[in-house]
Amino acid sequence: MTEPTSLSVAEILAAFRDRSLSPVELLADVLARIDKLNHEHKAVAHLFDREALELAREAEHRYLTDPDGARPLEGIPVLVKEDEPVRGQPWTQGSTIYREVTATHTSSFVQRIVDAGAIVHGRSTAPEFSSAAFTQSLLWGVTPNPWNPAYSPGGSSGGSAVALATGMTILATGSDLAGSIRTPSSFCGTVGFKPPHGRVPVDPPFNLDRYCHCGPMARTVADCLALQQVIAGPDPSDLTSVIPSSVLPDGARTDPRSWRVAVAPGEQWPVDPEIATNTRAIGAALEALGTEIDYIELPFTRADVIRAAAIHYDSVFGKSITAEAAEHPEQITSYAKDFARWAAEIRGDASFLDGLAAEATLQGRVAPLFERYDAIILPTVATRGFRAGDDYVGHGIEVGGTTLDFYLEAIPAIAFNILSTCPALAVPSGFADNDVPTGVQIVTRPYDDRTAFEIGLQLDHVRLHSGKARP
Repeated sequence: MTEPTSLSVAEILAAFRDRSLSPVELLADVLARIDKLNHEHKAVAHLFDREALELAREAEHRYLTDPDGARPLEGIPVLVKEDEPVRGQPWTQGSTIYREVTATHTSSFVQRIVDAGAIVHGRSTAPEFSSAAFTQSLLWGVTPNPWNPAYSPGGSSGGSAVALATGMTILATGSDLAGSIRTPSSFCGTVGFKPPHGRVPVDPPFNLDRYCHCGPMARTVADCLALQQVIAGPDPSDLTSVIPSSVLPDGARTDPRSWRVAVAPGEQWPVDPEIATNTRAIGAALEALGTEIDYIELPFTRADVIRAAAIHYDSVFGKSITAEAAEHPEQITSYAKDFARWAAEIRGDASFLDGLAAEATLQGRVAPLFERYDAIILPTVATRGFRAGDDYVGHGIEVGGTTLDFYLEAIPAIAFNILSTCPALAVPSGFADNDVPTGVQIVTRPYDDRTAFEIGLQLDHVRLHSGKARP
């Protein structure tokens, strides 16, 4: 018999309606998996089992008495990343500095999930202030990769990705300032979506940071789409969220033979050989469906991306971390301080205007591609893995035979925090020979969510009919 936590969102909702599965039964299975696995995987920071069970009983009653009144995600367990405020719940942000803080409001992003009938049964672990591409903190310890515990699941939304991969939730949320949704999705064999800026509301003041995005995470593209449909659209709490929810795939599907897609294996970034090989395999899978594929070199270099990003990070996020470090020097983690140091060092004496000019140059190199192609597919992360427990302070990382000074330079996903209006959907591409999953990001024209998801759904179909789906 198929385990309830292995079912898709659509299958679960259908089972709720035909009464072959109840919300209480599903939640009980999820909670049992957390009880069994979380001590090892450290993916769930806070658990609200009693409150969740009460909500599951209410959902069960609704399906029994008024199934037509069931909301879009009625009874579906969702894990919310710990950096997101939820009224009455701990708001630790992965830091001992905020160990005792309780949120006094719920972000509109999470409120939409609750209003859709989903059950927030817990909060997922993240590094301190979401300032790392791995997941470990003084609060929760080291979260290992579920496929190979010698490696990290990535970050900063690592707890969400691990919980999805191991069945400790059905859906999850993430935030993405430097690939923080897409990196753990890649390393855990799951799916994550960085929406275009303005599509999903973000709490102030980071709603004004164009690099910052809140988005959905799931085990499949279809499940990720189900959550995205709930959270997207304008909200009065965020005046930058002016982009209506897009027309996303429904029963009609675009013929893959009508797409023209550029695949950039990314050897010039540099990338580990397995990453490039698996990226090419994604191109081959689409080519087999009739899609026109061109293999190209990236129109930008690692140095282009890192310089522009570092100027921005130093101006915004780095300054926030520096202030925390000054006020709480004994509590802040070394990796958070090192992030701020790195951004300031790369920035040097460049002005904010210099940063905008660097971003405009990058945009000018990528924009012509969208005149020729419906999508660009490139690696999400250039490395086969970050070591679990390593804070990467004081040393770099070797990628593709090149030593990078700072580990964040191994994340091509950052390019599309800079080009923030481009949707970027992270999907699995295979495995490296260390058993850590690899992934690609499907990047489409500004605000063209539909094409990103339609390509992802085609790749979902191929993936789910081959290979392993859970560690």
